[in-house]
Amino acid sequence: MKKISVFRFSALGDVAMTYPVLKVLTETHPGVQVQLVSRPFFEPVFRHLKNVKFFPARVDKTYKGITGLYKLFKELKQENPDFIADLHDVLRTKVLRLFFRMNGTPVYVIDKGRTEKKRLVQKPLAESQPLKTTHERYADVFRSAGLDVDLSRFRPEKPELDNQIQLFLSPFEGTKIIGVAPLARHTGKQYPLGGTKEAIKLMLKNNRDIIVMLFGAPAERKVLDAVNPDPGRVFNLSGMFSFEGELQIISRLNVMLSMDSGNGHLAANFGVPVVTVWGVTHPYAGFAPLGQTSEQQILPDTEKFPMLPCSVYGNKICQGYETIWDDILPEQIAETVLKQL
Repeated sequence: MKKISVFRFSALGDVAMTYPVLKVLTETHPGVQVQLVSRPFFEPVFRHLKNVKFFPARVDKTYKGITGLYKLFKELKQENPDFIADLHDVLRTKVLRLFFRMNGTPVYVIDKGRTEKKRLVQKPLAESQPLKTTHERYADVFRSAGLDVDLSRFRPEKPELDNQIQLFLSPFEGTKIIGVAPLARHTGKQYPLGGTKEAIKLMLKNNRDIIVMLFGAPAERKVLDAVNPDPGRVFNLSGMFSFEGELQIISRLNVMLSMDSGNGHLAANFGVPVVTVWGVTHPYAGFAPLGQTSEQQILPDTEKFPMLPCSVYGNKICQGYETIWDDILPEQIAETVLKQL
């Protein structure tokens, strides 16, 4: 059994993108045992993967600072990994890598393509080409260690439903369920909430067999309430269930509408069609959900805004691009989502 310790601490979308890579890796190479080191909250994403053991690392508490990271290293070392796969490449993982290298453990590190991404945001989109996807960058780490990972072999699986989720979903049998995750970490990636509310209205109009479920963190419940145009057919799930329960519900959606954010990746991992709305970021940077076609990507007018993407992560907005959402109409969003049904 070959043992691999894999590092990826944040954020939700980036961690979720490791799922199909690790699934293909362990299915293609049944003699491989993966220890995924990440934040405790993300454990349910990987709970049902065979040969993937999750190590909950509270890097902001138990393993904080150099002393904490050394403690983490000593605990991870007890597994005697054959090599380290660093899928994050940040200061924290660089320190851990150093400890393992000093211990004689081989280390393989992701190429994030930082230089390519910097060029991408500095020139017009018309002069650019799509960069390698993050999924492929993850897979390359294992390929460099001699383990082939062919992502075309990824086959989504849906988890079993626990009794609470079965009871919640049972009234909706025979109904088409649209998931909507309208929020994003940065405003440059978040479609205006008023437009999202209008898009939901249009999805429900003349479609009595459709309901909508809203997804967001517990602290975002009031914000999501403001997006709800019809409490009888739109259900705000924020704070209602555990993260694992939300994942089970996401796996039963007919389609997910998401920003360039983590919920889209979670849905794609279950084979749910995902429609994404993009603002100052762009799929060319390599962060689109796995298996999504260009028809499922709703983008601003790149002739009017030729310097897209003007941010890789959405934390910056180009001067003069403040009206970037104006040409993405709720009608376009609703129509694209309904087509996926």
